[in-house]
Amino acid sequence: MEEIQVPPYFLCPISLEIMKDPVTVSTGITYDRENIEKWIFSGKNNTCPVTKQGILDGDGGELTPNIILRRYIQSWCTLHAAHGIERFPTPKPPVSRSQIAKLLKDAESPHMQAECLQRLRVIASESEANRRCMESAGAAVFLASIIRNNNNGSDEALSLLHNLRLSEESLKSLAGHDNYSNNLQFIESLIRAMQTQNYESRAFAVMLLKSILKVSEPLQLTTLKPSLYHATVQILKDSISQKASKAALHILIHVSPWARNRIKAVEAGATAVLIDLLLESTEKRTCEMILTSLDQLCQCAEGRAELLSHPAGLAVVSKKIFRVSHAASDRAVKILYSVSRFSATAAVVHEMLQLGVAAKLCLVTQVDCGSKTKERAKEILKMHAKSWKNSPCIPMNLASSYPSS
Repeated sequence: MEEIQVPPYFLCPISLEIMKDPVTVSTGITYDRENIEKWIFSGKNNTCPVTKQGILDGDGGELTPNIILRRYIQSWCTLHAAHGIERFPTPKPPVSRSQIAKLLKDAESPHMQAECLQRLRVIASESEANRRCMESAGAAVFLASIIRNNNNGSDEALSLLHNLRLSEESLKSLAGHDNYSNNLQFIESLIRAMQTQNYESRAFAVMLLKSILKVSEPLQLTTLKPSLYHATVQILKDSISQKASKAALHILIHVSPWARNRIKAVEAGATAVLIDLLLESTEKRTCEMILTSLDQLCQCAEGRAELLSHPAGLAVVSKKIFRVSHAASDRAVKILYSVSRFSATAAVVHEMLQLGVAAKLCLVTQVDCGSKTKERAKEILKMHAKSWKNSPCIPMNLASSYPSS
């Protein structure tokens, strides 16, 4: 059978596949729309892949449809249909800012809002370019206002705002870099959504909150209300989805460098919930995040007290050493170090010995761990050498290498 030779100028320079929707960038090079949009938006590139020259302007760059080339490709496909080559349909043109602006204007009318939001959802699902167009047309600000007002369209607006995958600039705007009052109102509206009965909206809200807090100023992070911590902990407790749980863990980790925030998290019940999750979790990244958060909370007396009051607190932390990853082992040893240094009553020291914590720490000093992890383990063992060194709970092969006091 005769081999069909595809004209080289029909092929996208990135994928070397026949272009379905050829578009030309500002450097004059033509690409398939799907490939160049993926290069620009997913890869966050601002240069032409071939010439390496800049192609983006303030609105995200201009992709001009190459209509003549598209018609040549379609005609060529039709001509070779007998060889199994399918003709590409004429692509749907991308949405324009004026179209989005009209939809946003129409959505201000209560009786048209639901229909307009549904139309915006469809547009957003079609391509990354559409989502960036919606963002530049002010969709994020409009959707945030619906969520703040908590009207009938707030669940749909929350879903759509999450699916826009906003840029850092838009997130900063929602975070209130220019208007602190709006920031507080929007965060409070997300907290309210996290406390509803709608699990999907709760998941979208906590994931949006994670993104908002990530770009917030330190002053904003130190003035967060207790309701945020209670809502975040409840998300973890309910385990509504893996993504929602990870977003909640990200929030706790991100806000906990401040002592005041750690106390708020502990008072919201975070320590006990994290321990319960650690007992059940087997996924590596989740375990690492839980241990990171516990490490932060154990840097305050309230957090250590909650860990020690939990029947499985010390046991599960010790158990995760060598069971998950180097990072998890490091966090677990740091938690034990905080307990040993600041909360080591006679009862706690005895419990650690009975649970095998001392033996596990002896092992840490002998295996291939990070230097800081080893040093912390040695320090813990030295702190309690009088109680642990000659105990039958320490295996002989480990006791012989017990660090001197």
